[in-house]
Amino acid sequence: MATVLEFTSPAADFPLGSIFEALPEVEVELERLIPHDTLIIPYFWVRGVAVDDVEAAFESQASVGHIRLIDSVEDEYLMRAEWGEEYVGVLSALARNNIPLLTAVGTKDEWNFEVRGESQEALSEFRSYCQENDIPIEVTALHAMRPIQGDGYVLTDTQQEALVLAYERGYFDSPRESSLEAIGEELGITQQSLSSRFRRGHRRLIENTLIDQ
Repeated sequence: MATVLEFTSPAADFPLGSIFEALPEVEVELERLIPHDTLIIPYFWVRGVAVDDVEAAFESQASVGHIRLIDSVEDEYLMRAEWGEEYVGVLSALARNNIPLLTAVGTKDEWNFEVRGESQEALSEFRSYCQENDIPIEVTALHAMRPIQGDGYVLTDTQQEALVLAYERGYFDSPRESSLEAIGEELGITQQSLSSRFRRGHRRLIENTLIDQ
């Protein structure tokens, strides 16, 4: 059974991490990755930054080559990067162990990852690889993916918990009866992590209910 592993990693120990020193309020989210022989995650989103030249802000990022702006929507920027082949870290560990990356969101505090393994054994091998290669990760959740309605409408336990709690607290009401901060405090996670969890859950619901497969 497919299993989801959620873990964190220090902001400074990941490519793009030094951006938080110059822009502490920024949030970076990587696009999803299916492992490949050549490790490349070319696209990522940057949110919460108001600079004239967002490309220049990333020029000094370790293990990352050329970065350029692809598109922008208000204060969200879609960037394209070239990862250095010499990079050894979380992303190379995922590729080596054939573990798909579902989401990765970075803030000045830490990076939050969500990955999927075809079995718990596969995820155990990934964790062992990280330990053997001094790649710092801290596991925060491990759970099976399961349908929530019929066949294929898949949410993780944490996504379902967050969305149901938000509904019960009136977050989706108009006007809203609660906030991301309040719901995050109740769940024991940051506002940024909750926002990312909402986006992942919404995306999966849309993919499996509104999109023709």
